[in-house]
Amino acid sequence: MESPTLANWVGDIEGFSSHQWQRKPEFFTPENLNSPFDLTELDAAFDSGLLRTPYLEMVRSNKVTVPADAYTTSRVVNGTTHHGFADRAKVAGLLRSGATLLLRHVDQWHRPTADLVARLSGELDRRVEAFFFVTPADGQGLAIHRDDADVFALQVAGRKTWYVHGAPKTADWSLGELPDDETSPQLLRGVLEPGNVLYIPRGFAHRAVGEAGLSAHLSLTIRDISLPDLAAALQHHLTEDLDVPARPLGEAAIQDACATLLNHARAKLATITPDDLRRTARAAQTPHPAEVSRAETFTATARDWDANTPATKRPGLTSVIRTWHRLRDAGRGSD
Repeated sequence: MESPTLANWVGDIEGFSSHQWQRKPEFFTPENLNSPFDLTELDAAFDSGLLRTPYLEMVRSNKVTVPADAYTTSRVVNGTTHHGFADRAKVAGLLRSGATLLLRHVDQWHRPTADLVARLSGELDRRVEAFFFVTPADGQGLAIHRDDADVFALQVAGRKTWYVHGAPKTADWSLGELPDDETSPQLLRGVLEPGNVLYIPRGFAHRAVGEAGLSAHLSLTIRDISLPDLAAALQHHLTEDLDVPARPLGEAAIQDACATLLNHARAKLATITPDDLRRTARAAQTPHPAEVSRAETFTATARDWDANTPATKRPGLTSVIRTWHRLRDAGRGSD
């Protein structure tokens, strides 16, 4: 798991891999933690005017649902009313009343965060997603819960106290809030300050409470494969190179398709290994998006378009003057 990004956060990669990764929660203090998203970027997102649900959400830990219209506004575009646009004044008011601001999938709409997510995904060979939390003093966005992901919390502003509890007792565990009758031993308690990183293994129960002022952190969730992923991988292998009509007509053709499918699956099943399933499931879950080339940006496209257009076809100054003279002379002739 060697990587510049991970090494910057945890220091000793081999030690982290052997002692913490998917085993134990831990606080880290990197020499230089540069989060791509912070309160300044949050303001820029509001200033853009394009931030809206479902990327924006307000939550409370007491299981009270905050309705979207309490923190969003509507706009009329081309005569049609559209809902769900972020309202900064409403969001600030809810923060003051104890609610937490949650921005979902920041990597989908903020390029620097997307770059970080892509790097970390490549380093860990797992799908990574980014979420941003802003919590007021004494606020707790989520009750104690389990995530179906390993989590790195990058503190960017304020202070937040974290409580991390033990892992599930069985493999058949449920994500989300812990049932009221479930108890889990507390393994770690500490305050995360700006520049600190907290690692929480997948499934370990946790909650966080804001300290004085506003507390903000970027949460990077590392998804791992589950039974549905493995089942999809198995289906991929069993049907690979299968030559059966997509829509067999008639009972006889359907019967032949069934026999062909079963024979093909039996032959394939004898060659598939557990490692094959794991690799296929990970590859499907962790797409490595190609870097956006300069030619794919609008600026570069415009430049290339202009460069590839013959000079005689470009609307230069000479052609503009010629057109103006023609229109002027035509106008005079009609007087």
